[in-house]
Amino acid sequence: MPSSKYALWFSFGVLCAINLCVCQRAAAADSDSIGTSIADFSLKNQFGKEYSLADAKDAQVVVVAFVGTECPLAKLYAPRLAQLATTFDSSKVAFLAIDSNQQDSIEEIAAYASRHGIEFPILKDAGNQVADLFSAERTPEVFVLDKDRRVRYHGRVDDQYGFTDGVGYQRPDPTRNDLAEAIGELLAGHEVKVPATSIVGCKIGRVREPDADAKVTYSKEIARIFQNHCVECHREGRIGPFTMNSYDEVVGWGEMIGEVVEQQRMPPWHANKQHGTFSNDLSLSDEDRNLIAQWVESGCPEGDPADLPAPREFSEGWAIGQPDEIFYMNDTPIDVPAEGVIDYEYFVVDPGWKEDKWIMAAEAKPGSLETVHHILVFVTPPDSDDGMPHSGRLKRNRKNAHAENKDAAIASTENENAKPDNGKQGQRDRGQRGRSGDRRGGGGGGVGNGNLIAGYAPGANPMIATDGKTAMLVKAGSKLIFQMHYTPNGTPHTDLSCVAFKYADPDKIEYVTRSTSVLTTFFAIPPGERNYEVSSEGTFENDTLVDSLTPHMHTRGKSFRYEVVYPTGDREILLDVPRYDFNWQTTYKFDEPKLLPKGSKLVCTARWDNSEDNLSNPDPTKTVTWGDQTFEEMMIGFYFEVFPKGQMPKRPSGGFGLSDLSPEKVLKMLDANKDGGVSLEESPSMIAERFQMIDRDGDGKISPLELKTLLALFGSFGARD
Repeated sequence: MPSSKYALWFSFGVLCAINLCVCQRAAAADSDSIGTSIADFSLKNQFGKEYSLADAKDAQVVVVAFVGTECPLAKLYAPRLAQLATTFDSSKVAFLAIDSNQQDSIEEIAAYASRHGIEFPILKDAGNQVADLFSAERTPEVFVLDKDRRVRYHGRVDDQYGFTDGVGYQRPDPTRNDLAEAIGELLAGHEVKVPATSIVGCKIGRVREPDADAKVTYSKEIARIFQNHCVECHREGRIGPFTMNSYDEVVGWGEMIGEVVEQQRMPPWHANKQHGTFSNDLSLSDEDRNLIAQWVESGCPEGDPADLPAPREFSEGWAIGQPDEIFYMNDTPIDVPAEGVIDYEYFVVDPGWKEDKWIMAAEAKPGSLETVHHILVFVTPPDSDDGMPHSGRLKRNRKNAHAENKDAAIASTENENAKPDNGKQGQRDRGQRGRSGDRRGGGGGGVGNGNLIAGYAPGANPMIATDGKTAMLVKAGSKLIFQMHYTPNGTPHTDLSCVAFKYADPDKIEYVTRSTSVLTTFFAIPPGERNYEVSSEGTFENDTLVDSLTPHMHTRGKSFRYEVVYPTGDREILLDVPRYDFNWQTTYKFDEPKLLPKGSKLVCTARWDNSEDNLSNPDPTKTVTWGDQTFEEMMIGFYFEVFPKGQMPKRPSGGFGLSDLSPEKVLKMLDANKDGGVSLEESPSMIAERFQMIDRDGDGKISPLELKTLLALFGSFGARD
């Protein structure tokens, strides 16, 4: 059996800024603050100049925004506050920002203002006196004062970002611009229609007096917990928005850390602990959670620095060691905007492999750590059509940038504006819908029937088998497909991501691995449906070792479960994710590979919430079918299977051909409005693009008889020998 060190371990971390760190939750704004008079105050800005509320005596409206330099939401909303300040007449509306975080320095405040183009004053509230005056709790949190300096609005900037039921959400656009509406209504002499809204953001890092007699201290207990569970992401140059290497860096975040740990939102881990044991389990033990709670309750005492554990060492270069080859997704960096929702982008790369490759380690690396949500790299075999465009809209790339000077390549990945030394221009296609596994209900590795070979997400380890005894076979002439997902963070960036490989000696390989999946493209989620369920299954034709599981859905995803039915009829839940979060899609790696005997059936069950209650839902009025983009949906149960060398079957385990499906079953899955046929709106991409050809009688619906013909046709195309 292969070593349990072998892993594909990547959790799609962030993605959206809502879940990048331990700093988000929604809280109702205090409606009691409406009508409260705010007394004059004076603070200094980052340049030492003093400002007071009285300085804005001629303004009809004053906006006071509490901000923080490291909070992801405060970063995202900074450009919007800057834009609003220029939208309204400055003689009528004055803007002030207040930074009350003890952890934010004057230099950091200056950089925050410069980076986000903020020209109105940002004042440092040392000691939290002004935060206490307003009873402000989070960043960003805004107050709108009228000409008498009474609070007339208190809450969020708008409703694009939020947090509900343990899951962060990001709408494509705000449905209500609360701050702008409140300002406009006051300028027009009207009452504010919605004077208080929920607040989403990071807790203000107030100065607190630690308990001198506290039994739990940072130095003796908490530093160890943070090192083991947090610092991988929360260190310099990593995706965490603030570092957690020292007491001074974390003390201002203490209450926020306590909140997200109590709610088990951090560290991110979504598996039901009643089923399965996984080597990459990031969750905290009950003991560690209790220690953090006691520490926060005691005011976050430092303790004796002599009790600190030795600093943890992290790999700063390639986690796989010196790679044999590096391939970039493109010849030149691409632009990532400061705001907005970005569709998946795909890059097809020809690595120029003239001979078969045994890949023992693969590592994807982002060029822009701040904005890359995740990278998936697939290998498509030489006889594949690349599987990407369902109408051939994505052209094949010419040979992609291939870094032959590996030292230069390693350095270039650490500079988001760098590009490889040589290579030819690649081509990319924005917002095209892929065909992922359309030809069968399972057995495909992912995009374009390709084999998933590498992935990146914040804090994740690469696919790696350091002993070289386990490897993936890639045929000569194969191509790479990069699937890139970006999440803007309030500042424009550029990205040039890459993937690196280490090759194994074929004579030393004992086990062979590949990615595959159980999936279905046949579903149509009705509008408003809160708990729409679809299952897909595949039967193992050989004894199979399963190494890891990766459920994949999009923003309407609600839950996902893997279950095995053994030949004896016994059932076992391998993985249960009861609260699926698109922002933190995770690969769950077994402590030891799981043996599934021949004849076992793997059943994957997904549920979606297409109702307005799901605040991540792009449009609850639409019927939703299979598609690549996040406004569409997917249902894929990825897994990695492992076989002794020489015993890997030609075709992947678990899948089935479309001809194995009955027209009645497909009709039931796709007929969202229950009218007895499948309309164009209810059709997944593989049917939609051929709809006129399939709908032979031209009645605008595909009948069961027409479905039977379709399944037979595609079943023969997708059959595996």
